[in-house]
Amino acid sequence: MLLLAPHCIGDTILLQRTRFTFNVLIPNYVQKCRGTKGRGEREGRRLWFYFLGLWARRGGREHDRMCYVRAGPSTIQVYEETAGVTVGDPVLRTGKPLSVELGPGLMETIYDGIQRPLKTINEISNSIYIPRGISTPALDRKRSWDFNPGGLKVGDHITGGDIYGSVYENSLLDDHKILLPPRARGTITHISEKGSYTLEDTVLEIEFEGKKQNFTMMHTWPVRVARPVSEKLSADYPLLTGQRVLDALFPCVQGGTTAIPGAFGCGKTVISQSLSKYSNSDCIIYVGCGERGNEMAEVLMDFPELSIEINGRKEPIMKRTTLVANTSNMPVAAREASIYTGITLAEYFRDQGKDVAMMADSSSRWAEALREISGRLGEMPADQGFPAYLGAKLASFYERAGKGSVSIVGAVSPPGGDFSDPVTSATLGIVQVFWGLDKKLAQRKHFPSINTSLSYSKYTNVLDGYYQKNFSDFPVFRDRVKQLLSDSEELDQVVQLVGKSALSDPDKITLDVSSLIKEDFLQQNGYSKHDQYCPVWKTLWMMKAMMGFYDESQKAVQSGVSWAKIREATSDIQHQLRSMKFEIPDDGEGVIVGRYERLYNDMMEKFASVSDD
Repeated sequence: MLLLAPHCIGDTILLQRTRFTFNVLIPNYVQKCRGTKGRGEREGRRLWFYFLGLWARRGGREHDRMCYVRAGPSTIQVYEETAGVTVGDPVLRTGKPLSVELGPGLMETIYDGIQRPLKTINEISNSIYIPRGISTPALDRKRSWDFNPGGLKVGDHITGGDIYGSVYENSLLDDHKILLPPRARGTITHISEKGSYTLEDTVLEIEFEGKKQNFTMMHTWPVRVARPVSEKLSADYPLLTGQRVLDALFPCVQGGTTAIPGAFGCGKTVISQSLSKYSNSDCIIYVGCGERGNEMAEVLMDFPELSIEINGRKEPIMKRTTLVANTSNMPVAAREASIYTGITLAEYFRDQGKDVAMMADSSSRWAEALREISGRLGEMPADQGFPAYLGAKLASFYERAGKGSVSIVGAVSPPGGDFSDPVTSATLGIVQVFWGLDKKLAQRKHFPSINTSLSYSKYTNVLDGYYQKNFSDFPVFRDRVKQLLSDSEELDQVVQLVGKSALSDPDKITLDVSSLIKEDFLQQNGYSKHDQYCPVWKTLWMMKAMMGFYDESQKAVQSGVSWAKIREATSDIQHQLRSMKFEIPDDGEGVIVGRYERLYNDMMEKFASVSDD
């Protein structure tokens, strides 16, 4: 049975069907169905339905969404295949928009774009696909949780967002806070004692203006509505990625917005997955939106096997991760909804005081879903067929980031790597950090293939206070490395015209040291134990040693020693500089910093002997 909400944009519609017999609940019915477009009537009034996909369940019901209403025609957004919809199918509305369930049990779970638990569905159906006619709640209703009511008692006043209990979910999320839903308020008339409860058990009762409301440990929230905040705070703490080129040259903050545009094969997904694995976040929401199935399969295989070290003990990374897997063969409507599902889950953990990082891979596929839906609605197309409101939609998504914190990293896949693509252009007008990927670097196997001349970060000055307090030399060396790379690009153009031999020794030093930095500092092997993650202190020492080599070389040249002689005399030092990245962080900061200090002292002694000769 097809169910429709003809009066409210965003209303969820139920789909209910028993074999070929449809239960008529109200006089709404499909009058005509042709491809993705159908016509229906409601109580004598003609309605038009645009079928963007349909998931009908035998003997049960599932959700779809109202997406367009006007005088006469109404439009619904269906989340699965429409095959089987026939003339005369009745329609019914639920009176609420597409919503997700929020509560204990979200971590270590894999959902699709509309929060169907894929692992549970696989166990029920024993199939790698989601069969038609299957439905299961997003959160396990049978599992019991140890509820701790905290310090609240009967008679206390409580309002939306207040914490009235906590639950031990796993060893990484040992304090899953239970929140009163936004817009709710009242006086506590009952709160359950400490004990074991399921998600269907009432643990809180409040009264407001004579009306009583019961609450469990979970609640629902519409995905397209941002959870309310009282004010936006300025972010000033770095989102550490473990990638040297990003942490050193183009940093992001916790609560910031970042875009990673790049052509096919440039490494967008690897960077997104690396952020999920090693960033300094409490929770990770990874949304695979419209990407290839093998990439999501890689995520599903790798993440359960990965571990991170927390307080001296190793824990599986899945304990802090929720995956939203919505591959390119999923219906366009579900693809469009998956981004909103992910950001709503992220906001829920943000409201608990967690630092959340959300990866959206990729927002281009989401924009393409918007384009397809817009085309079916008959809206006026803008550049390359995208809807005119593309920028507003992107802004409404990225602006849900903020200190608290929700950090959004969105991969963008412009066709052919063209950064003038409408999605890329609109995204760059919103985000504060741009990690531009270069196809030529990727073809040379230079990963991460970040183009240092195109990329930028508007958070650099904001983070100087943090670095001055914790790593006082960091801003100085960062600026010097940037300047050196910029100077080397200008010299590269000269070399192409007159050759390297025509350059002066100081310019040759600039070129050679910049080559050292590009090959052994900016490049990073994300699949090796020694280089998959680089802590800030290791990044700082590598910059310090390489810039120290540059300074001493320039001093030696000014004292009359040729660069050819210096390069030959310091070949072993250069080899050690190139080998700095092979130090494994697991050995400990004290041990590795001690080795770096010895290398630095040896380098100073070597240059002193070269100058004396």
